[in-house]
Amino acid sequence: MITSKTANTPAENFKLFSNTRVMIISALFVALSIVLGKFLAFNIGDSIRISLENLPILMAGIFFGPYVGGAVAVTADIIGCVLKGYAINPVITLGAASIGILSGVISTYLRNKNMTLNVAVSIAVSHIVGSLIIKSLGQRIYFHTPYEVLAWRIPTYIATGLLEFVIISLLLNNKAFTAQLSKICQKR
Repeated sequence: MITSKTANTPAENFKLFSNTRVMIISALFVALSIVLGKFLAFNIGDSIRISLENLPILMAGIFFGPYVGGAVAVTADIIGCVLKGYAINPVITLGAASIGILSGVISTYLRNKNMTLNVAVSIAVSHIVGSLIIKSLGQRIYFHTPYEVLAWRIPTYIATGLLEFVIISLLLNNKAFTAQLSKICQKR
């Protein structure tokens, strides 16, 4: 997490599950991820989908920590697959979970460092591990997607990662937004 007023320890991160405001915003992140990933995505063939479905997952991880980020990711993936009639691929679901978890772990670990570096590293590592390695492995195992097609995921996630970085950085550089984020994370 970015601000010093948000949860800092694993126990404090887990306690965010009992915060009604965090859970409401998490539900909105789930809905946003489903809409961006399943209904507003640009599909290129059967294997490449250009979307911002990971933006709300990254935001949940960076803003509220790894537990909330992982929960948002898994929930969005499963509900999105059911709504679209896709088969649930457990490896791809694991990849989505790793995006939420890693963004939360890295942002918590780097919370006192440079905010821009924090967001950049969180997004980069999350996409490399979750999107490029785990989700690609899931596509290869379950759908036998050729490696040549999977290679196109690299420029896709570079471009979407840069856009996600800009959006999250703009939000976190806004003092009014970060003040509200701190209020949301406070237990009442």
